[in-house]
Amino acid sequence: MSATGTVAANELTLNGKLTQGSLVRGQLPAGSKVTLNGDTLPVNQQGKFVFGFDRDDSLTHTLAWTLPDGTTQRKTLTLTKRDYVTQRIDGLDQKMVTPPESVLKRIQKDAANVYKARSAQSDSDALFTGFIWPADGPVTGVYGSQRILNGKPSRPHYGLDVGSPTGTPVVAPVDGTVTLADDLYYSGYTIVLDHGMGVFSTFLHLDTMTVSVGDTVSQGDQVGTIGETGRATGPHLDWRINLNNQRLDPELLVPPRN
Repeated sequence: MSATGTVAANELTLNGKLTQGSLVRGQLPAGSKVTLNGDTLPVNQQGKFVFGFDRDDSLTHTLAWTLPDGTTQRKTLTLTKRDYVTQRIDGLDQKMVTPPESVLKRIQKDAANVYKARSAQSDSDALFTGFIWPADGPVTGVYGSQRILNGKPSRPHYGLDVGSPTGTPVVAPVDGTVTLADDLYYSGYTIVLDHGMGVFSTFLHLDTMTVSVGDTVSQGDQVGTIGETGRATGPHLDWRINLNNQRLDPELLVPPRN
């Protein structure tokens, strides 16, 4: 890809690790059409497109594209398989493992609101910028890990946890628009940022939120602070990346920690 963001007439560029849980950003000449395993991918006016691979996705995929001149090409994508850790957390308040019936309606409403917040399909291509870490601190929880809460297996953890004291700033990893800023039963103070093309960041367990729905933020702008609201065992940021309904690994988007 050139400095202007254009590509040669027959050039395909892909940015992202070919592994389970990864978000991949691609570009072809404007006017191209793309499919992944036969499913059509949205392509913007600059020829940019995105796709992702689930936590336990199969390891072989076919990317096919048609150039503006009608030429068709295909590429086999071979993923590396990942091994996920198991984390055991005991001594939790049982109502946080199995919530009482009195809060089930709230939980259902929360889920509907989060789904709506991640349903926008904006034209922004901010996600083609390099991502930065949204908070300073050590990684205390990783994507894909299986948590056993009070001896009961839960669904896999789909976030990246950064452990830091309450009040540590949380910033936008890349430009975005706030589509949710609310207090939810499980995740406490929660913010959803729309980065465009179906890609969203979600920040959970915040102590404070300094943005509101509809606000636009630039990379590095503060959106809140780390906390332990909702179902949390200590102050930390749980950062999640979604591509539409896919839950992907944020750690694959940022530079390695030194």
